[in-house]
Amino acid sequence: MNENTEDKLLLQAWSDFCDSLKAMGRIPFREMAPGTPVDRTAGFQQILRNLSLSMDFEYEYKNPKFPELARYFSPTRKQGGDNSDCCYVGAQVNGTDTYRITGNRGSSRYFSVTAVETGDTPWGGKVCNALFGEQIETEEDGSFELIVSPDPHPGNWLQTTPNTFRITFRQYFADWENEKPMKARIERLGAGNEVPDVLSPQAFAEGLSRVSNWLEESIEYWPAMLEKWKPTPNKFMSYWQLEDKGIDATPGGDPLVCYWQLPKDEALIIRVQPADCLYWSVEFGNYYWETVDYRYRLSNTNCHYATLQDDGELIVVVSHTDPGVPNWLDCSGHSEGYVTYRWMMSEHHPVPVAEQVKLSELADKLPGDIKRVDADWRREQLATRRRGVNQRFGY
Repeated sequence: MNENTEDKLLLQAWSDFCDSLKAMGRIPFREMAPGTPVDRTAGFQQILRNLSLSMDFEYEYKNPKFPELARYFSPTRKQGGDNSDCCYVGAQVNGTDTYRITGNRGSSRYFSVTAVETGDTPWGGKVCNALFGEQIETEEDGSFELIVSPDPHPGNWLQTTPNTFRITFRQYFADWENEKPMKARIERLGAGNEVPDVLSPQAFAEGLSRVSNWLEESIEYWPAMLEKWKPTPNKFMSYWQLEDKGIDATPGGDPLVCYWQLPKDEALIIRVQPADCLYWSVEFGNYYWETVDYRYRLSNTNCHYATLQDDGELIVVVSHTDPGVPNWLDCSGHSEGYVTYRWMMSEHHPVPVAEQVKLSELADKLPGDIKRVDADWRREQLATRRRGVNQRFGY
């Protein structure tokens, strides 16, 4: 390939990439997408935020010969019903090779690692094997070694299949300020002195094409999936009640999801007796299946932070304005979206009950002994979140 041909290849690849990105501007105008200024803007922001995720998946960390553990999501890059309590870390692998992961497990309340096969979604297909935190042998200082391979190994071993293409670590933090994230590295055994190929116009052009394709597919996939809950708002149903495609879902607990649509003068009351389990959470987000900004907004609660009634009941209120109760989910300007409840490693999965009411009737609809909070309490509640995010993501 001569210099002129390479220049043409690069220019055409870049032009195609930009055209594809421009065309994605139609996604926030989907037929069922909410049309408020905040919701519409969130659609464009979702595209821009996930461009770097697509780069990681389809370009920077694509080669399973040279794997790297990388974070999927952060407060400013997320999709697919990300859990506000979670740090997601993973690597592209080859299901026929052997990998070694070493590091410190950290101290998150819930911990798992999955081997994921290729499939019919942007995130691949089904989980073929998984290990939970209590199944992973660690030293007193938290250090561990894990072998990822098709063939059995002594010690910690995660089995892969020929179709395995990714491994994913999930760390759910109950106490954001005090639980610590995993620190680890991955290497492919038998790699010898191999190094990645030098940069080339052909590889770059192919990578750009993959990046734009994955970005478009993933950004369209999640709102289309969430729309399956939209015809039955305020009713909690699991993913598997509405979808049969295998996906890299969190093992050990089937999330219960409901769709909400809330005018500014209404509120949603959600009540349930939480399961007695290792970890549980309440998550909250917008139409694009993206969590609300959990640095500065009340976008979730969990088994550590939630305030329960004296009889153990969890009462959550969703509204546009502060209702003065501890377990508030802040709509943050969005007009519709989702709420998810997770009961992890539980024998029982209580189904929450939601009631939509006028904001003017909220006080009468809540129990007389509902716990209340003042402005100082709320201020510290939000400050705790900010400190916790700094602890988890290290900035």
